Amino acid sequence: MDITIHTCVLPHEDPETSVAFYRDVLGFEVRSDVGQGTMRWITVGPADQPGTSILLAPPAADPGITEDERRTIAEMMAKGTYGWILLATHDLDDVFERVQAEAEVVQEPTDQPYGVRDCAFRDPAGNLVRIQQLR
Repeated sequence: MDITIHTCVLPHEDPETSVAFYRDVLGFEVRSDVGQGTMRWITVGPADQPGTSILLAPPAADPGITEDERRTIAEMMAKGTYGWILLATHDLDDVFERVQAEAEVVQEPTDQPYGVRDCAFRDPAGNLVRIQQLR
């Protein structure tokens, strides 16, 4: 089989703030922006990786989701337990220095006991963004 990772989905509540974070702070390009108001589906990704994207989507936009489920999703987003992503870079310390002024730091660069060096932030919607040092 020939399968690749094309797009992962993260929720957002404020499209402008989310775009500013992924475009201006992380340096991703905006590939598409569909919808209006808070009901926008925005695709971002690294300019040098056109086949891999993050879709920033309104949470619970599916009409089949109940009000109880919408409340649960909102609560999980507020706690930062609903969405997360793992990114990678060749220079973790440089990325951390640039991002820490613009995002909530969850973990400074750390050598983990399982063999990776990484750090973690929260994006504007509360999603956990872990960034790992490439070897």
